[in-house]
Amino acid sequence: MQPAATLPTPHGPLDSAAAGNGGADPCQAAVGVLREQLAQDIVGQQALLDRLVVALLSGGHLLVEGLPGLAKTTAIKALARAVHASFQRVQFTPDLLPGDLTGGDVYLPAEGRSRFVEGPLFHDIVLADEINRAPAKVQSALLEAMQEGQVTVGGRSHALPPLFLVMATQNPLEQSGTYPLPEAQLDRFLLHVVLDYPSAEQERRILDLDLARAGEPAGQARAVIDAALVLQARRQVRRVHLAESLRASIVDLVRATREPRSPDADLPDLVEAGASPRAVLALAHAAQALAYLRGRDYVVPEDIVELAPDVLRHRIVLHPQARLQGVDADSLVRELLRAREIA
Repeated sequence: MQPAATLPTPHGPLDSAAAGNGGADPCQAAVGVLREQLAQDIVGQQALLDRLVVALLSGGHLLVEGLPGLAKTTAIKALARAVHASFQRVQFTPDLLPGDLTGGDVYLPAEGRSRFVEGPLFHDIVLADEINRAPAKVQSALLEAMQEGQVTVGGRSHALPPLFLVMATQNPLEQSGTYPLPEAQLDRFLLHVVLDYPSAEQERRILDLDLARAGEPAGQARAVIDAALVLQARRQVRRVHLAESLRASIVDLVRATREPRSPDADLPDLVEAGASPRAVLALAHAAQALAYLRGRDYVVPEDIVELAPDVLRHRIVLHPQARLQGVDADSLVRELLRAREIA
């Protein structure tokens, strides 16, 4: 991967210490190695791997929608191993209770006092499997954790690890026994990634990789970066340059989701609620992280165009008749991007 300081840019290196080290930034180089390590273990889901690293660098959370068998769990486990982070998978079910996530106070008779026992949310990386199968009280507990980085039990707040990252999954086919995620919670996800089947070539590579392992378990990524380095990289990501013109384009794009009948986009009036101002921040931060991942210290228009569907699709609420007219959030975002030049 080419160091950021060697790329043609009018801006200085992300870290002043990097200039004294041949211009190579160790954090950015480590992130590149992390992405390469994940690619060795996961075949056919390059977009998912990029979004995972973007979420990690942005300090955001990821909602992944896809059919079973598309390497969602394998990918997040590989990320946890490669980052040398603690990992916990939680299977969401209708009988799940908030305390099953947060933990709770346990009375110790021998000591005559209660002690707080941490739940599965007190891990660096948490997989919330089939998140839409849990009831509202559980979603509320998860919402506080995602937004505030803490859980509250018995009137006391407990801080979660600084690296805290949630990857939630939902199955697009099975709707029986599920609860729709509230818009307030959806808005807390940095990205909503929709997975598709791999290509024939990729599927053949998956088969070849499985046979080459000869029975060895998958997902054995080695640790190539630690939590401290990730937190340092997060600080550097926030210093990635975002030009004034691109800032204006992001604001214009997000505002257009609330006003789809703008002069330059002839769209049906089927939007019930557009993306919130949080989407502006999410798109900007995600674009900075993608630029950093790709070895740059500045955002280019292609970063915004690539991430816009993942940032916006879960933040747009359409009227029920939209589906009857063949309009969904993705087609709306595509039309808005087509109607304007991000530059």
